[in-house]
Amino acid sequence: MLEHIWQPGRIGPLELPHRIVMGSMHLGLESIDPDGRRLARFYAERAAGGAALIVTGGSAVSRVGAGGVSYSFINEEAEAAKLSAIPPAVHAEGGRVLLQLFHAGRYAFEKSFGLQPVAPSGIFSPYSRCEPRALTEAEILETIDDFARGAARARELGFDGVEIMGSEGYLLSQFMAPATNHRDDAWGGDLEGRMRFPLAVAAAVREAVDPAGAVVYRISGADLVPGGASLEEVIALAARLASGPADALNVGIGWHESRVPTVQSVVPHGAWAPWAAAVRAAVPVPVVASNRVNRVALADVLVRDGHADFVSMARPFLADPGLVRRSRGGTGRVNVCIACNQCIDQSIFDRRVSCAVNPRAGYELDPVDGDPPAGTVARVAVVGGGPAGMEAARALASAGWSVALFEAAKALGGQFRMACRIPGKEDFGHTGGYFADELARLGVEVTLGRRVEAEDLTAFAVVVVATGVQPRRVPIPGAELPHVLSYPELLLAEDPAALVGERVAIIGAGGIGTDIAHLLSTHDGFYERYGLEPPAVGQIHTLGGIRPTEAGWPGQITLMRRSGRIGDGVGASTRWVVVQELQRAGVELVTGVDYERIEPDAVVVRTEEGERRIPADTVIVAAGQEADRSLAETLAARGRPHVVIGGAAGAAALDAGRAFRDGLETPARVRRALESAG
Repeated sequence: MLEHIWQPGRIGPLELPHRIVMGSMHLGLESIDPDGRRLARFYAERAAGGAALIVTGGSAVSRVGAGGVSYSFINEEAEAAKLSAIPPAVHAEGGRVLLQLFHAGRYAFEKSFGLQPVAPSGIFSPYSRCEPRALTEAEILETIDDFARGAARARELGFDGVEIMGSEGYLLSQFMAPATNHRDDAWGGDLEGRMRFPLAVAAAVREAVDPAGAVVYRISGADLVPGGASLEEVIALAARLASGPADALNVGIGWHESRVPTVQSVVPHGAWAPWAAAVRAAVPVPVVASNRVNRVALADVLVRDGHADFVSMARPFLADPGLVRRSRGGTGRVNVCIACNQCIDQSIFDRRVSCAVNPRAGYELDPVDGDPPAGTVARVAVVGGGPAGMEAARALASAGWSVALFEAAKALGGQFRMACRIPGKEDFGHTGGYFADELARLGVEVTLGRRVEAEDLTAFAVVVVATGVQPRRVPIPGAELPHVLSYPELLLAEDPAALVGERVAIIGAGGIGTDIAHLLSTHDGFYERYGLEPPAVGQIHTLGGIRPTEAGWPGQITLMRRSGRIGDGVGASTRWVVVQELQRAGVELVTGVDYERIEPDAVVVRTEEGERRIPADTVIVAAGQEADRSLAETLAARGRPHVVIGGAAGAAALDAGRAFRDGLETPARVRRALESAG
């Protein structure tokens, strides 16, 4: 029974029915939605799902402050129709909504609008790969006015208030940090000078927002970069903000250029709550904790134990718009955010944002065609219960088809059943349970532990082939030796470490190969690995959600690939973390090899330096995947109507996002297949 997260709360003038806030996410819809209908529908669905307070994606207060070409601009009249569509849609569903006021500073990209980024000082940005221009004092005052005008305009357009983005290394953070503020005038130097700009922005915004509107300041709890603001400086800023302009403080973590991961799956759930607790202990206004909280049960713990007054969950609302309603009302399992970061990668590259496990996110207004023809009682078989098959069965049943799903394994999930074995990826294991509940609710007949052939499917009008992939065989002499394992043999074992010897060689260093190396490598707990000391506030600096120091397997691991980089195929916002984790664990990373042969105690490769023997008591092959098309080929040969989706349709560039989207689009393809069959 969750008692604390469902208690009513207040942020300034806003009375809220519970303590969950839907955090800000850039959606990539802002530049392709001139009338705001898509944005309005996206936010309205989350409000209908129980989100009582929503913070929009950042709206730039000026062109030079945009984080990319897909941002909205609160101070431009041409954007009014787009942004003004959001508040009434959210209000109609009983929610409240704040507009986030945004300025990227040195994190802006010159290529976006041909404008040189601006910052406190001309310090090169490794994130945007440019050197910004230092703001003049007149420009600083103009920027303060930009924030104030944006706040007033947000209220005119119907928003219930604003959130000021002062975290994650954007402009206001840059003024606070000695690393990026080298000014010797009144806007830099000592702490008082470095606080002057964020305090002036907050004061101007507060003055521009009427008493009925809320002002939240997103403050950086920890910059996690050399020369960032110290915790003492953060607390000093928090106290000043709480003494007047801010109704609440939302505690963000980390800068984009930090080498400490903040939102990736290797970060334990709730890892950053102690920093929110440190802020909360110093201020009289409500404090919002954020980052790596993806389940309401943990949010309840954070409120119960005094880490925060509210908890911000952003990506979890992408994965499941009904997150609050499901959690509160017991209406089925939540579609849990798996922290795959595909949404973040899409945002970074100015693409339309969606969600791997919920491909409808960001596409709420796009019609999902494929209802059964009028009067038909045609049954559809879905063969395969991985991501593509699960979503196909759900989408078909939702559209009105009669559906049966067959899965050879004893549980749904497909490749996710292996992914959830990797440290940090445990949440992948929840996806199969969510779909099991959904398919039961929709009346899908699910058969597990049975491999079906074409002759078993004669009663079905159309067959959806979602048989997925199988490990790619490697033509290396010695690959048949008993100490050579495929990646499924390892990952589906009850105790993977028991199958390997002291020296392990992994053939293939894409996503699966790096996952296996991470599973087997020795590593300390998260705080220890990154040299972090969580602030101790009373007795509330330890959470059950934090993994303790992990006793890894103390062997020697060599990870190899023929060409390309280690971790190629892993998303941009995650790959660097994966490689860094392996390097910290002492895994040897070898690229540019040609495999000569596998021997009982070694893998023999050829590099630019010549032949090399890599000692190996166990060899694990993770050299890619091949589509499992045997059923599809049989159905085609017999002229049976069928549709092939997911990995079975092609293993190249396969990821969970593509598989789930294939599943979502299946009903239309099934209808066409049925109509073509006459």
